[in-house]
Amino acid sequence: MHKFHSLFLLLLVLVISYACGGNPSWEEDLQDIRIEWELVSNFLDESGQFEAKFVFHNEGTRDLGSTGWKLFFNMSPRMILPYADEGIAKITHINGDWYEISPGREFTLPAGGSVSFTYRGVEGVIKESDAPMGLYFVFYDKDGDETEVLLFDNLTVVSFERTEQLLRGDMDRELPSSPERRYAENESLSVVDEGLLHPIVPTPFLLSKRNGVFSLSTETPIFFDAGLESEAKYLRSKLAELTGVTLEIRHGNGSGGHIQIGLGNISVDGRREEAYELDISAGQVKIVGSDPAGAFYGIQSLLAWLGPEVFLGAKLPLDVGLVHIEDAPRFHFRSLHMDVSRNFQTKETVMRMLDLMAHYKLNHFLFYTTEDEGWRLEIDGLPELTEVGAQRQHVSSKDDPALHPAYGSGPFAYSEGKHGSGYYSKADFIEILKYAKERHITIIPELNFPGHARAAIKSMEARYHKYMAQGDEAAANEYRLIDPEDRSVYLSAQAFKDNTVSVARESTYRFYEKVMDEIARMYDQAGLKLTKIHAGGDEVPEGAWTQSPLAAELLNQLPDIDDPKNLQGYFFRELLKRLEKLDVEVHVWEEMALKKMPDGNYVPNPEFVGKRVIPYIWNNMFDYPDMGYQLANAGYEVVLCNVSNFYFDLAYSNDPKEPGLYWAGFVNTRNAWTFAPFDWFKTTMQTSFGEKLDMEKASQGMVKIKSEARKNIIGVEAQLWSETIKGRDMIEYYTVPKIIGYAESAWAKERTWETIETVGVRNASIASGWNVFANTIARREYPKLAAWNKGYNYRIAPPGAKLENGMLFANVEFPGLDIRYTTNGTDPTVDSPRYDGPIALANEVRLKAFDKSGKSSPLVIMVADEVSLNPPK
Repeated sequence: MHKFHSLFLLLLVLVISYACGGNPSWEEDLQDIRIEWELVSNFLDESGQFEAKFVFHNEGTRDLGSTGWKLFFNMSPRMILPYADEGIAKITHINGDWYEISPGREFTLPAGGSVSFTYRGVEGVIKESDAPMGLYFVFYDKDGDETEVLLFDNLTVVSFERTEQLLRGDMDRELPSSPERRYAENESLSVVDEGLLHPIVPTPFLLSKRNGVFSLSTETPIFFDAGLESEAKYLRSKLAELTGVTLEIRHGNGSGGHIQIGLGNISVDGRREEAYELDISAGQVKIVGSDPAGAFYGIQSLLAWLGPEVFLGAKLPLDVGLVHIEDAPRFHFRSLHMDVSRNFQTKETVMRMLDLMAHYKLNHFLFYTTEDEGWRLEIDGLPELTEVGAQRQHVSSKDDPALHPAYGSGPFAYSEGKHGSGYYSKADFIEILKYAKERHITIIPELNFPGHARAAIKSMEARYHKYMAQGDEAAANEYRLIDPEDRSVYLSAQAFKDNTVSVARESTYRFYEKVMDEIARMYDQAGLKLTKIHAGGDEVPEGAWTQSPLAAELLNQLPDIDDPKNLQGYFFRELLKRLEKLDVEVHVWEEMALKKMPDGNYVPNPEFVGKRVIPYIWNNMFDYPDMGYQLANAGYEVVLCNVSNFYFDLAYSNDPKEPGLYWAGFVNTRNAWTFAPFDWFKTTMQTSFGEKLDMEKASQGMVKIKSEARKNIIGVEAQLWSETIKGRDMIEYYTVPKIIGYAESAWAKERTWETIETVGVRNASIASGWNVFANTIARREYPKLAAWNKGYNYRIAPPGAKLENGMLFANVEFPGLDIRYTTNGTDPTVDSPRYDGPIALANEVRLKAFDKSGKSSPLVIMVADEVSLNPPK
């Protein structure tokens, strides 16, 4: 009876709707609409612009008219320029990467027909992942009210194949992606003898091999000193994961064939923190750490020393080669940043990343849980942060107190297969903290203010309206973050128009304190103390606070500040006062430690030197490429995050099917490995558009690091911003193998080429060292990572290939990978013929690179004078 009653009401509503002039639903008819999007060209009369085209096809029986609908989508933010076809349809940038298409008077899409329009925008587009995504239609009645919101998934992106699609315009100095280009890039690499490979990555300070073996058997016990039970359990679990055998662990000192984990007075290269010695003799495996972290890193080296065969399925007993290792890190601070706000990652994915970090001896994790596009952490007393800020969905305008879709998240919150919604409960976060602690990783929580704060702003606006509706004005304003009379016009780096908090409201500071107090309580519940936080401070847009009455009133009280931009320094000064009770180091992006001068230039702000403020330096390429050294020389301790070396979210290459950003060029594993921290001009080798730099000339007149300031470079960090990263497989693909090269730069001692001044000699030394390291990745690291935690989704690059005199030549990015090929039109498998030298090309050859585990690269197809690359699955 209840079901019948509901159906009757639904039919009644539809009858009334039609009687009142309503339109029938588009839900079924929309399935007959098909849309194509094509990048036309990046080479236009005006440099730095692109032209693209939408084509609508109607394969159904219902006309789509020129009124009553809009199409919304996300696209990597680019300004849309006036274009000739606006009468057909107009594209409008709303906010961030959110756009709408509204039909013009000339739009007509009758049943069986099609319509197209071409538009222009700023900045070249070279990635198919830059194409419109997350499309959905909204339909409206005659009064303009929304009647339906319908997901649209029938978009085809026309493949990028022409030069004008593969390059960013006439300023682009990169060569188009092709198998021939890869072949040329790989041509200097060669297979080296097994004995030259790095048996452990990152490379230990001292490693001496000896003759003989230690027999690791099912009866080998693990003994541990007091305070090292957690480390012993970790080793037991990893060995069980590899061999299927759970070894016995005991407290105390062992005898006979055993593993001993202890603490001792260890110093390596003058370093006593995180140092260890690993000595494997015929009678025992002995790991001695200067502290528990050192012992843990000794365990990681032991696991790596076992070799790829163990990870490919060898069983106990194992013959383990004898060795003596003394080791300590070059930098105490070795961090990975992970943004889970733009696109959410599950708790399990985060823990897999922590375990990967631990193996490569990284010890800090900057957990980016707040951003413009999402708030990902439950906070007691502020439920709106996750009720509003943790989900994205369609909103009627950017001014609604909710988060609009971004990065293809679509119109509905928590849709399956989307990554726009989600958060960590307090229990989740505490579990992550404990997991990291067991792996000697310090998690640094982040709350980025005053910019990058849209999710917090929208959440607190929802809170404001809730309490105002209840008549409680005091509660409504308690944590409000904006000046409601602010009419400032600005556009942030990610194209937001409303992402900056008011620095003139006491409630802004009260909010920050509240959040950090609650986070500190979660650390307490995890048995930890909050010692480091990250306050962001980057990319506050020009124009913020310029039309805010509250900011103007504040400026009148601050005669020493003559530019609204410098209110950022005021904000940080006030924030530090309120954070004193937490007794924490405050980490920030470099902008927070700068001051804008009357001439418009930025210089180090001496105000925060010596106040436990740690700037992170990302800029080594653009307007102030020496600012990191300026800050270090001024007395700041700094962390180097150089964009051309350590931004993992930048694409590996300019292949249009290779996902990732490219605003600062491209970053591959070699970039992460080739890094000279005390003279990064040597390892900043080209501009963001691929123009080769004369490093000697480019650094003339720039500030260099003073010898006495070297101690102020306390470490390095790699970045994983997530605009284009969706889900576990993608984040692992972006990270591995880059993290292997980065770990070497973070831990291993100074490489000889870092101090070679002669360019040619230095480049030869870099090439020789990289060849060995590239071999190591293919032959030792990949097989290990195929098994570690049941396997990581690491990237294997497609082979390079070229045709010459009817012969096919092929090679790989990392020597030691096998190339398998077919000539019968099927895709290669691990059992296909192996490429061992040039082969005659009769018609078509299909190629893939394989590692020892059987994991393969994307497919390359060579056909006479035609080359194509299929996208990775």
